[in-house]
Amino acid sequence: MYPAELVMPLKAELTDNGFTELLTPESVEETLKKEGTTLVVINSVCGCSASTARPGVLMAVSASEKKPSQLTTSFAGFDTAAVQQLRQHLLPYPPSSPSIALFKDGQLVHFIERHMIEGRPAQMIAAALVDVFEEYC
Repeated sequence: MYPAELVMPLKAELTDNGFTELLTPESVEETLKKEGTTLVVINSVCGCSASTARPGVLMAVSASEKKPSQLTTSFAGFDTAAVQQLRQHLLPYPPSSPSIALFKDGQLVHFIERHMIEGRPAQMIAAALVDVFEEYC
C-alpha cells in the first residue's frame, strides 16, 4: 500500500474536479447498479502513465458535450478492496493501472488499459475519450 502523503495529491487531481471516490466494494456495486453511464478511472502513482491519464480524462470531460452520468475514481495500491471489486467487472481484461473504464447501465462498454495510455500525451487520451463519450453517453 502506498503512503497517504504520496496518494492524496494524486487523488485530489480528480476529486477536486467532480470525481467521486469508490472506496469500498459496496460503493463499487452501488455505483455500477445505477442507470446511465459511469466513468471509472483507476488512478495510480505511475508517473509515466497516470501523469497523462488524469489530465486527459479531465480534458475529455471538459471538452465533450456528452458526458458520463457519473464520474468516479479509485486508487490502485491504496483503495485495495474497491479496486479488486472493480477489476471483477473488468474481466477478461487483466489488472491495469492506471486505466479508464466506461460502463453503461452496469455493463462495461469501453476500456483503456495502461498500455494504451503509456507514451501518449493527455490530448490524445482526451480525444479518444471524447469519441467514446459521443458514442455511449
